[in-house]
Amino acid sequence: MKKLAPFLRPYAGAIALVFLLLFGQAMANLALPGYMSDIINIGVQQSGITDVVPRAIRASEMSRLELFMTDSDKAIIAQDYTLLDRATLTSQQYDQYVKEYPVLATEPVYILGKITSTDNNNLNDIFGKPELAVATIETQGAAAFSSVGITIPTGEDPFQFLGQLSPDQLAQARQTIDQVLGSLPESMVLQSAATYLTGEYKAIGIDVGSIQAAYMIRIGLIMLGIALAGALLAIAVGYLAARVAAGFSRDVRQHLFNKVESFSSIEFDKFSTASLITRTTNDVQQVQMLAVVLLRIVFFAPIMGIGGIILAVGEDPSMSWIIAAAVLALMVMIGIVFTIAMPKFRLVQKLVDRLNLVTREILTGLMVVRAFNRQPYEEEKFDLANIDVTRVNLFINRVMVVMMPAMMFLLNGVTVLIVWIGAHQVDAGNLQVGNMIAFMQYALQIIFSFLMISIVFIMLPRAGVSAGRIAEVISTRLSIVDPEIPENFPAGIHGYVEFRDVGFKYPNAEDYVLRNISFTARPGQTTAVVGSTGSGKSTLINLIPRFYDVTEGSIMVDETDIRNVTQNELRSKIGYVPQRATLFSGTIQANIKYGNEHAVDSEIEKAAVAAQAADFIAEAEEGFQTHVAEAASNLSGGQKQRLAIARAIIKRPEIYIFDDSFSAIDYKTDAALRRALLKETVGATVLIVAQRISTIMHADQIIVLDKGRLAGIGTHRELIESNDVYRELALSQLSKEELSL
Repeated sequence: MKKLAPFLRPYAGAIALVFLLLFGQAMANLALPGYMSDIINIGVQQSGITDVVPRAIRASEMSRLELFMTDSDKAIIAQDYTLLDRATLTSQQYDQYVKEYPVLATEPVYILGKITSTDNNNLNDIFGKPELAVATIETQGAAAFSSVGITIPTGEDPFQFLGQLSPDQLAQARQTIDQVLGSLPESMVLQSAATYLTGEYKAIGIDVGSIQAAYMIRIGLIMLGIALAGALLAIAVGYLAARVAAGFSRDVRQHLFNKVESFSSIEFDKFSTASLITRTTNDVQQVQMLAVVLLRIVFFAPIMGIGGIILAVGEDPSMSWIIAAAVLALMVMIGIVFTIAMPKFRLVQKLVDRLNLVTREILTGLMVVRAFNRQPYEEEKFDLANIDVTRVNLFINRVMVVMMPAMMFLLNGVTVLIVWIGAHQVDAGNLQVGNMIAFMQYALQIIFSFLMISIVFIMLPRAGVSAGRIAEVISTRLSIVDPEIPENFPAGIHGYVEFRDVGFKYPNAEDYVLRNISFTARPGQTTAVVGSTGSGKSTLINLIPRFYDVTEGSIMVDETDIRNVTQNELRSKIGYVPQRATLFSGTIQANIKYGNEHAVDSEIEKAAVAAQAADFIAEAEEGFQTHVAEAASNLSGGQKQRLAIARAIIKRPEIYIFDDSFSAIDYKTDAALRRALLKETVGATVLIVAQRISTIMHADQIIVLDKGRLAGIGTHRELIESNDVYRELALSQLSKEELSL
């Protein structure tokens, strides 16, 4: 993957934005369990009362609370609370307050004035334990003091008894009660005090239901806003991640294709066509999928995991071992799966290559398969390749499918364990229900985070193999490259081709295919290359456009070594017609125009006439707009060759190369084509590789090859008289009468 990282540089800004959005999404997801805890703890259990500072309280209850306060606490309360009494209020004020606090009709009420958040925090500290103490006494009576060592006479009001104690005795009792209450968790103190306030508000006549509803609506709206924000961030992340991954894969695919376009025949010998197709499609797709997952998970999951651990431990440190055990079990599970599946991921891509190769061979040679009734054999060969891919994929999927039930078992087990232990904590008063629920949600988020990371680890092997295969093509050193400081062809010289003691052997081969080849092909002349099968004719001709580079010697075009000019400049001089005519899907016109994209209709028609293709084009319903099917399957071999020749003619090059390009053309058309070529190639250098002696009998110069060596050079007449190799080849095709000029 590192070798493909440079392709992500153009998207650095988008990636940074994705990370920023992922951070926001993670924060939104981590915030929701906390609010859920508040809904349960405060909204449900505390009736929406968020703190222990009473908005209003009866004077009698305030007196009871003050029994457990210090003088400084009482002074602070006196500053922050106002006493409402019928005797001190005007009738209008009284009517207004009595509607809000109905108990005012029977006894005075203290109401809280405007205070700051700091004042509110101070009052929370002041009211918390006194409210809990008063609530305990009101529910348990004198028995509440037995645990703190205070004995109250039977039948006596506990509050009156405490009020009769001396200041020192009251301070001692208060200190003893504070010690007992100090052992309770702050959350339990708050919850008990809130329960006390709920009863007090009901006694005053305040609508507790409206307080609870207002709190639930407020927190619900906050949660809804956070959820919507998280959803929008997730959508934005998904969109950007998809854009980046698609752009990344497009660039990789384009670079890969451009690199393959630069390959010489040597590189194509190294990589099969089926493998290059797989690398350009399936392998790039694998890397693209990994890029999406990396962008959406690799930054998001750690934030969720680390944040979840911090918040979960904050809810209840005593249960943090559950998360540690779950994560450890998950990592062991992932490690086992990873170890088993990794070798198979490497194998599956090779098997896909093999399947593509077999499929391509069968489809390409389907007519031959049918002609020899070899369908059962080819079906068996395809089945073997298909079964191999299926078998490995099934193995991988069977290993992977274990992950989901195992994960569900782990998640459900963690949930049950948290509920089991958390319930005991709640029963002991050490944990609130909302905190237990929040801890459970954080635990699930943590496990899901590690699960998401595991998905990356699971995808990484196969994508890593694909990335390596792509990088192998991209990093392949080209055997044929342009010079760093290229030369230009000299002006005034056009079409001279000279072989100077050329030798060639294929890479890693021991034997030379060509050895000591020297000749010159001049403008205005036709140079033919003949020889028996395997003599090196096509290899020799392919050295001119630098499909291969010579091993020894040099090839000069216009007195310039072809290795010293750019391939583009060299090939711009050449019109090439290969041994196997290759046409592209599209129209006949587009295929001819492939040689000169600026050609007008009249030039296209003229080239078709010269190539003897005009007749069959005219017979087609759509003429030049006739569709050419894939691999030109709707055209005969001769028609394909003539269109390929027309494509070379319309280019008007300085050098024409015909590599056995007349083999599929009948003799009559061959003769007409040669006559037309004489007119179209005036002043150009023509090199022809041919099997038919009749095709090259009138060539100005004939090169005879025998087992890669130059066996003779001359005209037909000269060679038929003096060259045994040529004579033997000619007599194998034509009679002596036909060979005479």
